[in-house]
Amino acid sequence: MTNEIPLPTTREQRVLDGGALRALAHPLRVEIYDLISQYGPQTASTLAAMTGESSGATSYHLRALAKHDLIREVEGQGTARERWWERPRGGVQIGSPEAVKTPAGRAATQVVLTEFLNRRHQQLMDYVGASLRENGVWDDSAMITTATIHLTAAQAADVVAQLQAVIDGAVDRYKDQRGEGVVPVTVHADVFALPEKGR
Repeated sequence: MTNEIPLPTTREQRVLDGGALRALAHPLRVEIYDLISQYGPQTASTLAAMTGESSGATSYHLRALAKHDLIREVEGQGTARERWWERPRGGVQIGSPEAVKTPAGRAATQVVLTEFLNRRHQQLMDYVGASLRENGVWDDSAMITTATIHLTAAQAADVVAQLQAVIDGAVDRYKDQRGEGVVPVTVHADVFALPEKGR
């Protein structure tokens, strides 16, 4: 893995600095941030119900995330007692060149990436388990696939750019869509070099 996680896109990207990474480097904060990203604006109470934590704990972590502009209060919604929080629009790049220059920055990056990837894996396993229990197979709107191909670094970068363009196009078309039958859908794509010798 290189020191930077490249996101080749024309979409606006916020590169998280060391302070934001350290603020996010907590399992519950990653979960809260991810839930807001996936399900839209939330309150401390709704997040408490989703995470199994107390609303006092989720409120504390919401304030820590807001301090570093990872989330913001939704204007014109909620009350002084029940504030709604959202994620600013645009992508986020984890693993900035500046942040990984220090041991603390590398450690924070590792925690954040590990928590996000663990959440993605658990969501995938939950989906597969529920689909097999309920239907015997996943539906036609899902894709779970792995392919191994042999590429140069330039070819891999081209594949990454093509995949990112497809994802960006879908985000542009459907990000704010609401209505009957519309549910949050996660899309992840992984492209990375395997070790030279299998392990």
